[in-house]
Amino acid sequence: MTSLSAKIESHGNAVDMLRNSQIGMYVYPVVAPEYTNWRNEQAAWRKSAVLFDQTHHMDELIVEGPDAEAFLAYVGINAFGNFDLNRAKHFVPVTPAGHVIGDMIIFRERMDKFILVGRAPTANWVKFQAAIGTWKVRLFHDPRSNSRPDGERVLRTHHRFQIQGPDAPAIFEKINGGPVADIPFFHVDWINVGSKKVQALRHGMAGAPGLEIWGPYDDKHYIQSTIQQAARDIGVDLVQVGSRAYSTNTLESGWIPSPLPGIYTGDGMMQEYRDWLGADSYEAAGSIGGSFVSKEISDYYVNPFELGYGFYIGWKKENFIGKDALLKLKDAPNRQKVTFEWNREDVLKVIASGLEQGTPFKWIDFPQPNYASSSADMVMQGDKMVGMSMFNGYSYNERCFLSLGVVAADVNIGDVLTLKWGEPETTGKTSTEPHQQTEIRVRVSATPYAKDARENYADSWRTKAD
Repeated sequence: MTSLSAKIESHGNAVDMLRNSQIGMYVYPVVAPEYTNWRNEQAAWRKSAVLFDQTHHMDELIVEGPDAEAFLAYVGINAFGNFDLNRAKHFVPVTPAGHVIGDMIIFRERMDKFILVGRAPTANWVKFQAAIGTWKVRLFHDPRSNSRPDGERVLRTHHRFQIQGPDAPAIFEKINGGPVADIPFFHVDWINVGSKKVQALRHGMAGAPGLEIWGPYDDKHYIQSTIQQAARDIGVDLVQVGSRAYSTNTLESGWIPSPLPGIYTGDGMMQEYRDWLGADSYEAAGSIGGSFVSKEISDYYVNPFELGYGFYIGWKKENFIGKDALLKLKDAPNRQKVTFEWNREDVLKVIASGLEQGTPFKWIDFPQPNYASSSADMVMQGDKMVGMSMFNGYSYNERCFLSLGVVAADVNIGDVLTLKWGEPETTGKTSTEPHQQTEIRVRVSATPYAKDARENYADSWRTKAD
């Protein structure tokens, strides 16, 4: 078995393949789960400053060559007209049918060189488009670190850190040896970290001030120790964040990190892509978890308008993959992205069932039940499914359980709906235990949920609605 196509055929269909995946829990590699405890680590990005080590959990794809800009403009939905040097964008490709494949952050380092950072589905799609096209581009792919390296040496092309929180600016000034230039949102500049120069992207992951910095992997330990010593020198409580807390920051800021790639259906290019993808690829080995079970894999897909990415679309571009489909979807009654606030009593009911004899409800792991690559829990209004919860977890800052997902266009903020929690049938997933399904009331809330994120982000996908 060498391809995704062959693997789907061996399982009968893509839904059965993904719902019965043996890959186990989704793992954020290499970085320790906790450095202090995940509650204090979550609180620190609101109260002081945090250090995220982002070196290991994302793919990196370098695209360079005379046709690099034209190639990426064709592959992604984004407008490239205002993409100057030292800028970054949220790069989103879709299938010819308009379904989101994934997303990455794309940096422009030279007129003919771009770096994309994020999850594997987008990197794989870009590589495929380069392979079947005649573009004058060169690609270098540095996949994320092994989920379970088991003592083997881990090497990356670049280190990548983020410093964030209300006390972060003081740390930047200290490591830079003086004031840092005011870098506009999603722009890039150079700063000093001791004797090294690193590139710095201005953004934040939960509304607080932040810079993401990167440079050669060989400098990683020097960069990290210099940052930590600088914080100590100025008396700032810089909290290093482990992988358990790191993955939850998006609950407050509103980015859905793992929509199912919309690549399992379609003829022509899509069939060729499934034949090209390996049987061990993310798309073939990943898993779907949750209460929503459909025979049609396309029922798990989302489009850019549903994720708030509609304003990215470069309609003036002569052609890009999915343009015709997106023109038809533009004025359709698309679902809207929201935050679901889970009812306290219902969450406690689920937790209490684990302390009783008999078959409990599906375990809620804190701070995040990260038991599948992609999640799809049914959200009901009476007997009608009106939405899908796609990423969930607990926020110590908000003292509540939250999830991100999509609901029908006629659902309003403040509406109370019902989330079906737990899987309705036994699957082959090793990450699920025997359990029974139950219901949890959820209140439809704004995205971003955190007040700081809503008020402090520049206009972006987090603050715009389509």
